[in-house]
Amino acid sequence: MLDLESVRLFVLAVDLGGLTRAAEAAGTVQPVVSQRIKALEERLGVRLLDRSPRFLRPTADGARFLIEARALLTAHDRAAAFRNHPVTRVRLGISDHAMGGAAAMVLKRFRASLGGEIDLDIKVSLSHPLRLAFDAGDLDAAIIRREAGGTDGDLMGQDPLIWCGDITAFRAGHPLPLATLGAPCGIRAAAIRGLDKAGIAWRESLIAGSCSTLLGGVGAGFGIAPMGRFGSQGMPDIGPSLGLPPLPASDIVFLARTGTPALANALRALAASIRAALA
Repeated sequence: MLDLESVRLFVLAVDLGGLTRAAEAAGTVQPVVSQRIKALEERLGVRLLDRSPRFLRPTADGARFLIEARALLTAHDRAAAFRNHPVTRVRLGISDHAMGGAAAMVLKRFRASLGGEIDLDIKVSLSHPLRLAFDAGDLDAAIIRREAGGTDGDLMGQDPLIWCGDITAFRAGHPLPLATLGAPCGIRAAAIRGLDKAGIAWRESLIAGSCSTLLGGVGAGFGIAPMGRFGSQGMPDIGPSLGLPPLPASDIVFLARTGTPALANALRALAASIRAALA
C-alpha cells in the first residue's frame, strides 16, 4: 500500500520545484516532506528525485511514477467526493499585468496541489480596482502588482519592467508609440513618468483590454509597451537599443483573507504556486 499523502507531497515537490514550496502548499515543514518522500522511495525501491541546493527534478523512474501518481490522486479525490463532499469556493482576482501569460501555469499548479474540490471564481482586471474589490470584501484573494510601496499583503517577489515590441515601430523624430492597458494602470503611469523625465515625446498608439491583446498588438508593430518581464512571455527588452529610460521593478503581492480552514488551505497552496512560478 502506498501512503497517499506521501504521493501527493512528491507530486507537489515536482510541480512547485522544491521541497520547501511543497511543504508550504501542504501546510507542513520541509523535513517532513523530505522524510515522507524518502519513505516513498524506499517503499517503491527506486529513487524518485534528483536534488541539489539549486534544483529539484524527477529521475527517470520518478518521471514514470509521476504519471501514475497523478492518476492515483485524481482517482482518490474523485472517490472521496462521491457523496457531495463540500466544495470550497475561492473568489480570486488576478492582475493581468502581474501574471500575464503565466496565469495558466500558476492555476495549473494550484489545481494539482489541491486535495479537494474547488470552485474558482476569477476576476481579471488592473491592480487598483482589484485592490478596491478585495478591501470591499468582494474577493477572497488577489494577485496584484504594487508600484508605490506599501507593507500589506504577502510579497511574492519582484518583477522588473521592460520595454516590449518591434524595434522598427519607433521612428526617430516621431513620438514614441506607447501601447498600454490604459488608465489607471500603474505600469502605464511609471512609463509616462520615465518618458516625460527623459524628455521623450510619446503618443498612445494602442489601448488594450488584456495583456494577451497588448502583446499581440506590439508584436504586430502597433506600438511599444512597458511590461513586467514575468508576464512578457520571453519578449526581449528593446529599451536600451532605443534609448528609452529604464523602468523600476515592482512588487508582486498576494492579498488573502481566510474564512474557513478549507479556504486557508487553498490559498496557502495558491501562494506556493505563485512563488514557484516567479522563481
